[in-house]
This record gives sequence, C-alpha cells and structure tokens, in this order.
Amino acid sequence: MSEKELLILYRQKGEIEILGKLYAPYMSLLYGLCFKYLQDQDASQDAVMQIFEQLTEKLRVHEVENFKSWLYVFARNFCLMELRKNKQRVFVDIEEHLSETESRLDKGDEKRWEERDFEQMEECLTSLQENQSRCVRLFYLEQKCYKEIADELGMDLNQVKSFIQNGKRNLKICIEKRRNGK
Repeated sequence: MSEKELLILYRQKGEIEILGKLYAPYMSLLYGLCFKYLQDQDASQDAVMQIFEQLTEKLRVHEVENFKSWLYVFARNFCLMELRKNKQRVFVDIEEHLSETESRLDKGDEKRWEERDFEQMEECLTSLQENQSRCVRLFYLEQKCYKEIADELGMDLNQVKSFIQNGKRNLKICIEKRRNGK
C-alpha cells in the first residue's frame, strides 16, 4: 500500500498497526533529526516515541497530503518545543550539591533554622497580599511551575511571575524587619 492509502485507512480505522507501517520507515530519520536538535541520545529516542504517540491523535484530525514532509515539520516543531520547555528547567548536579552541602555542614557554615524562623516566615506569608501569598506558597512550598500555578489560579504567566517576585521581595523585607525587632 502507498503512504496515501495507509493514511486514509488509518483515518478510517484508527488501528495502531497501520500507523506503525506508515511510521516505521522514518524512525531512523526522525531520530537523526531529534538528535540534531536535542543533542542527547536518550532524549532523542524518547522524542521519537512521543512523536509516534502524538501522531495517533493528530493523523485522525489533520488532512495530510505529503506524509514525509508533514512528519518532518511536526517532528522539528516537537523538538523545538522540548528545547523551549527545557530552558525553563534548572538542572542541578546532585553529587556536586551534596558534597558542597556536606562540606558546609562539616565547617558549621550552614545556618540552622529554628522554630522561631518558621513562625516568622508563616506570619510574614499571611501578611502578604492574597495573590502574592498564594503564588509564593504554590511555587516554593508545593514546588509547582509557573504554568501549573497560572492554570490553577486562572492567571496569566506574567501575573504569576510578578506575584512571586514581589511576594518574595516583600517576604524577605518582612522577615528582616521581624528579626531586627521593628
């Protein structure tokens, strides 16, 4: 069967085996494309599989004339989105961080938090504007990303970033005032 016939058959039946026949000849090409953008073997292999998973829905909805060209553009866009997502993530070398923390503990440099510190922080959190307090709690205490917070609170990303930034600054000011007895 031709690619065109396989596409039509897949749209009609939605069977994964048909999509597999259509996709299989391009897997190595897609891996190469993904590796070109992602520069990581594991991430590229994962991307090839994730693209296939997304195709199960996309090809049932989109009219595709030239599968190879369409697949190339789809895969390229997928990789660009992955790179964009990864820019928002901060990667920390656990081994390096642990050894640095251990050496600080050995030297006694690490400030010890006392119950009073936690109480002051909680009091200061409650003194913030409601949106600042909610965003700071979700970001720092529940470790949610900007997008998750925006979705949960029905805000736009820039609002969330602003509330976190201003909330963090106001929290720091409040805690310093309480420490200095003002």
